[in-house]
Amino acid sequence: MEKLQYLGNKMKIYVSEIHRYGTDAVLLADFSMPKNGDKACDFGTGCGIIPLVWRLNGSGCDITAVDISADACALAEHSVSENRLDNFRIINGDLRDAETISGSGIFDVISMNPPYKAASDGVMSPDEQRRTARHEVECTLDDICSAAKRLLRFGGRLCMCHRPERLCDIISSMRAADIEPKKLRLVCQRRGGVPKLILIEGRRGAKSGLMHLSPLYIEADDGGVSPEIAEIYGEYYIKGEDSK
Repeated sequence: MEKLQYLGNKMKIYVSEIHRYGTDAVLLADFSMPKNGDKACDFGTGCGIIPLVWRLNGSGCDITAVDISADACALAEHSVSENRLDNFRIINGDLRDAETISGSGIFDVISMNPPYKAASDGVMSPDEQRRTARHEVECTLDDICSAAKRLLRFGGRLCMCHRPERLCDIISSMRAADIEPKKLRLVCQRRGGVPKLILIEGRRGAKSGLMHLSPLYIEADDGGVSPEIAEIYGEYYIKGEDSK
């Protein structure tokens, strides 16, 4: 059953028990923010949170959002319709069939909040859509990078969030697809804590050279929300949202 939420007073978003969003997606939306005039694509868009945040924050980019789940696409389409957004296409398709998404080499930015667990890692959910969201059963890191290679223009960006323990796998998959890792940011719960998330950007056809950005802390020293997180969330900060 779908549920209506509000991103501040400016944007409506429809979510469900399976297709919802958390901190990871909001941080990725900020990290991958397209410029005005960019052609941007969100792989595995779910409820559409990442491109909706792009549009909420004023990006005048042309948006394509893709998901293999028809239910997820229906939620995203409902949000696009309710908010009367233009230049915003929802495609119910498989990113492994990149040619069904668009012509080759047209996107400036591709984002993805991918399944974090390899197919062999841990117990899988019996629910197909939960299983697809959490385990690499429908697409692997290699699949994501291969599709991005076909759809990104030369110099275009692929931005992902992921678990720190998968960093070597991500770099390997990016480089195999001629996407060079260029920016890396570690996300920690608090100062002195170990990273719980990474944000990484690769550029198609770029030269080697990885920039390590300053860590992003979720909590301030007093235990409240850090100033940077408060700025990223802005007026649509919602307490209690869980990352996947």
